[in-house]
Amino acid sequence: MHRVAQLIGHLTARVGPDDEALVRRMLPESAWGLFASMPVADRRHALDVAARLRRAGLEDRDLLAAALLHDVAKGDRMRLWHRVGGVLLEALAPGLLRRLASSDASSWRYPFHLYLTHDRLSAVAARRAGCTERCGRFIAGDVEPDDARLAAALRRADEAS
Repeated sequence: MHRVAQLIGHLTARVGPDDEALVRRMLPESAWGLFASMPVADRRHALDVAARLRRAGLEDRDLLAAALLHDVAKGDRMRLWHRVGGVLLEALAPGLLRRLASSDASSWRYPFHLYLTHDRLSAVAARRAGCTERCGRFIAGDVEPDDARLAAALRRADEAS
């Protein structure tokens, strides 16, 4: 049922001017374009993740920036059917998913590579866009021990939608 709700949310996602104003306050100005380049469903998901963290009382700037940019590398190349296929293959045939994935950006199999590596690629993109190293570590899931509790909260907030 959770995955059905995700699909419906993906298809009906909206991001309004108030949402965009909030993002502009939470991200460095240099990273706004990165967020704005994401498909609307990914932007909505990112906003929802950040909102969950804020409702939990977590206002750490790097953590919230990570919430907003953690899926940026998925981009327009990863279509809905790639996402559904990735989820199914990850659950049923993870070896096949890894074999299908290709780092050749011109291949039809490249979106499966993005599915598997978007965390690291998103972290690189966020750093290049002016976010801190710490923000990138949150995105990549490679945090210092002092930030483990916040990284776990980010994972939970991400998995909740």
